Amino acid sequence: MIITVNKKISMDKDLLSRIKWACTFSNCVPKIKNGNLRMIEKTNLAYIEPHSVIIKEKLYLFFNNHDFFYVGNLSNKFPLSRLKDVIGSN
Repeated sequence: MIITVNKKISMDKDLLSRIKWACTFSNCVPKIKNGNLRMIEKTNLAYIEPHSVIIKEKLYLFFNNHDFFYVGNLSNKFPLSRLKDVIGSN
């Protein structure tokens, strides 16, 4: 039997403040769901689920200690410094 273990990962305070700062310029409120660490017991397999943030009905994905964020899925990659511009363009 395969047993999976889920552990919640809390968002870094620095990342959270950057998201809230970018949203203040676009007059929106982010809906934040923290990510998870999913591991299969007795193996070395693990998956880090990103933090999901809904801003203006669009999905943004963030990882702790990462200089990039993703829009919609993991193929649309943007530098974290452009977060305010990307939110404002939508």
